[in-house]
Amino acid sequence: MTILVTGATGGLGRNAIEALLAQGVRVRATGRDPAQRHAFATRGVQYVQADLTNLTPQTLRMLLDGIDTVWHCAALSSPWGSHEAFFAANVRATTDLAQGAIAHQVRSFVHISTPSIYFDYQHHADLPESYSPKRFANHYAHTKMLAEDAIRKHAATQSHTHFVILRPRGLFGPHDRVVLPRLLHLLKSRNGVLPLPRSGLARMDLTYLGNVVHAMQCATWSAVPSGSAYNITNHEPASLRELLRQLFGQELDLRYEIRTVPYPVMAMAACAMEGIAAITRREPLLTRYSAGVLHYDMTLANDRARRELGYTPPISMAEGIRLTANWLRSHGHVDHL
Repeated sequence: MTILVTGATGGLGRNAIEALLAQGVRVRATGRDPAQRHAFATRGVQYVQADLTNLTPQTLRMLLDGIDTVWHCAALSSPWGSHEAFFAANVRATTDLAQGAIAHQVRSFVHISTPSIYFDYQHHADLPESYSPKRFANHYAHTKMLAEDAIRKHAATQSHTHFVILRPRGLFGPHDRVVLPRLLHLLKSRNGVLPLPRSGLARMDLTYLGNVVHAMQCATWSAVPSGSAYNITNHEPASLRELLRQLFGQELDLRYEIRTVPYPVMAMAACAMEGIAAITRREPLLTRYSAGVLHYDMTLANDRARRELGYTPPISMAEGIRLTANWLRSHGHVDHL
């Protein structure tokens, strides 16, 4: 069995590769950072340099010949950017890779999507997979839904390649480049002060990266209807304030202060920053979407993934936070704080 992991140099991709290698599974990988080629090669991973936004038949052969399963982790994941860039990375790349998987008789295709498709600047609890907002919050959410639509279309028109869509929420853990790095950067830049709406009481789900890998393994061997989508979380929703207390306070022993900022003030500041960014073409420090995520409660229903995929997170929040803190310390990410 050989599995292709896209987005292999990102946080989820790297955790996926480490887990597969530990199980003796052959891995082919592609990602944005070609500097990782040597590191992968020393561990027996075949690295294919490819631009997923412009896949040719030759590149698809290099990626997919002899592949049993695709774990499609690659995406443009950002609160800011042009619609064209998001469409190319999230829709075109996914569509072409799915078509290639079918043409090359790939058995299973696990597509990583996002619960950002639900976000609509309202409080929500236990959101089911069927929820759809009246409009999407940003280009990222919109194009990820378009990618899901493409996956479902391919799932409905053929029976050889089995597609499953996963929507993991708030990924954290070793190699994470999104959630924790931004919080640590904010902590450093503001001298230990974290400005948060509602004093950080927004209730949310996070998911340890190792648990997402476990969910992908469950999806790979599942017999669910092709094209089915599932929320993936740690099944332990909590306030952002409590999560920060566990990670920064208990595990990393960092001194920090949460300072309450009224949400309307934060939203107005984000709007102004976005206006400036539209002129400078540089990502703003804060977007309306990011401010909204910090303010609004949003937790996801987990019963469908548990019932149909057999997914239950093997690593608890407490253990995931401990493992993450150990990794951050061992890699020098907190030495300068």
